[in-house]
Amino acid sequence: MMELYQHDHAEWDGTDLNEHGLYGYTYFDHYWTEEGRHPFIVRVDGKLAGFVLVRTPPQAGENHVAELFIVRKFRRKGIGRIVTHRIFDMFPGKWEVDQVAGNMPARAFWERIISEYTNGDYAQTEYMYKGESRPKQVFMSRCTDN
Repeated sequence: MMELYQHDHAEWDGTDLNEHGLYGYTYFDHYWTEEGRHPFIVRVDGKLAGFVLVRTPPQAGENHVAELFIVRKFRRKGIGRIVTHRIFDMFPGKWEVDQVAGNMPARAFWERIISEYTNGDYAQTEYMYKGESRPKQVFMSRCTDN
């Protein structure tokens, strides 16, 4: 599924296939070996429907959705909303969610989801990443305990 996600994402981040016809994901294995990285598989009626990679680095003080992917068959059915709200509740505290600047569908999705989750109580900021200005939403989880 990571390759499908990266194929979709290449439209905005300009990533090229490597010599083996793959995009590759540098930190993928780290999600099973490093503290503060959490992989989740999304299933709908027992069928694979996507994944979420969450980072909660203890030294950083905030949580991050590193990647979220829902396969096309399951998009626009509320699956992303359900998944993200559950993830936010699982990891109480400060959240930062960013998008590639040109990925307007992702930006619209995250702004809608976070606004709904927080009842509009979030900050919209910009930050620099590899020389590119990226939008970022910052908010607090509404869940205060696990």
